[in-house]
Amino acid sequence: MAKIEKIILVTAKHQPTHKYFLEVAEALSKELGVELEVVEEDYVFLNTYGEKDEFGMAWAPQLFVKLGSGEIKLILSRIPMNEQLQLDAEKAKKEAMEKLKEITSS
Repeated sequence: MAKIEKIILVTAKHQPTHKYFLEVAEALSKELGVELEVVEEDYVFLNTYGEKDEFGMAWAPQLFVKLGSGEIKLILSRIPMNEQLQLDAEKAKKEAMEKLKEITSS
């Protein structure tokens, strides 16, 4: 079972989804009792570990987890929308927790 060492948020404060990612990252960090590292616009990190578009370009923000083994895993790259087509941080937190459960159980 993989141990979570820390949550890593690679963000860009000027992006509209920044506040949602930060809210999710802080909630996960608190709930899991692990460190939260917030990194500003590290596109080398994003290109190495993050999701990319059809042109091979990564974007910020994206949320990652660092495991005890040193491995980095992506847990959230987009904030989902609710039925009213509004960004939904609660739904994002649930998706991230499901991804974490998959990662830690394998």
